[in-house]
Amino acid sequence: MMSHQSPPHKSLAQSNASEMAKSPEEQHPVKALGWAARDTSGHLSPFSFSRRATGEEDVRFKVLYCGICHSDLHAIKNEWGISTYPMVPGHEIVGEVTEVGSKVGKVKVGDKVGVGCMVGACHNCDSCANDLENYCPKIVLTYNGIYYDGTTTYGGYSDSMVADQRYIVRIPDGMPLDSAAPLLCAGITVYSPLKYFGLGEPGKHVAVVGLGGLGHVAVKFAKALGCKVTVISTSPSKKAEALEHLGADSFLVSRDQDQLQAAMGTFDGILDTVSAGHPVMPLLGLLKSHGKLIMVGAPSEPLEIPAFSLIIGRKTMAGSGIGGMKETQEMIDFAAKHNIKADIEVVSMDYVNQAMERLEKGDVRYRFVIDVGNTLAATKP
Repeated sequence: MMSHQSPPHKSLAQSNASEMAKSPEEQHPVKALGWAARDTSGHLSPFSFSRRATGEEDVRFKVLYCGICHSDLHAIKNEWGISTYPMVPGHEIVGEVTEVGSKVGKVKVGDKVGVGCMVGACHNCDSCANDLENYCPKIVLTYNGIYYDGTTTYGGYSDSMVADQRYIVRIPDGMPLDSAAPLLCAGITVYSPLKYFGLGEPGKHVAVVGLGGLGHVAVKFAKALGCKVTVISTSPSKKAEALEHLGADSFLVSRDQDQLQAAMGTFDGILDTVSAGHPVMPLLGLLKSHGKLIMVGAPSEPLEIPAFSLIIGRKTMAGSGIGGMKETQEMIDFAAKHNIKADIEVVSMDYVNQAMERLEKGDVRYRFVIDVGNTLAATKP
């Protein structure tokens, strides 16, 4: 409980202000190296900063790999209007534990671990009490956030990471670290709605819109959960990939009106993973009565939905964002059991700007992952 008495020394606000006044290299005792964007150009370059000392509930780890998420691209260019600079992106982070606090029982030195999109929450609200820290109004994001001590959070395009053990995910033995990294964001983003909305079950027919970083893992999880899966894409060229490589049952070209007409009223649910603006009304027509359209991509433009397209057939349109820590661990364990991994292109740290340019053009199958452990140190200024 908070005391209403005045503290004898400087206030928390004053303390935080003095911490913020320090340079990123001086805010904390442990030196760190990363790559940061300095402005809305989004150009990334080497950046010296610092991490906090390992607290009693903290886990420190050497970063080995970090996935490049589409939201990193939005963030470094301030496309959502909430970016602060300098920014070290990255929230698909895996590595090896180097130090643990005195009260940490979850992992030990040498274990393989990961951190996803968040590193803190209030731990008092209904969401936190129900293992849904991702919906806490005081969520602390892994980067471009403000930690409890008032300092900026920096992400996984860096040599080390430290996080409270609540936000540490154990990576199962034998799981490849590079292709596990994207599951900490992309994987949980699709796994959670499949489970919550009752779509990830044998006998359900689920469509996945968009075959990118999110879409390709959505197909894999839905198939492993027993669903019949159709991929919906604007690109006819992705048909063979969807059916032969990813294991989808069928493929629809969203621009082909005949194909759409033939599929009307056939899906129990649709996971829309597309982050670019696109019409969603035609998708609602593909749902069975009582079907659900779940948005997990985040187009920046508002969507246009005529009310009647929901009313007729009692259809639901909803959103879903990542998942709580308990479910994220469940997802990683499920992925390891079913051999689900992201399809990745591993790149070096100094290739990150070219990777961002290619990501913007959709030129990646299906997720870039930075080999931080082997390539970051060589970029030290």
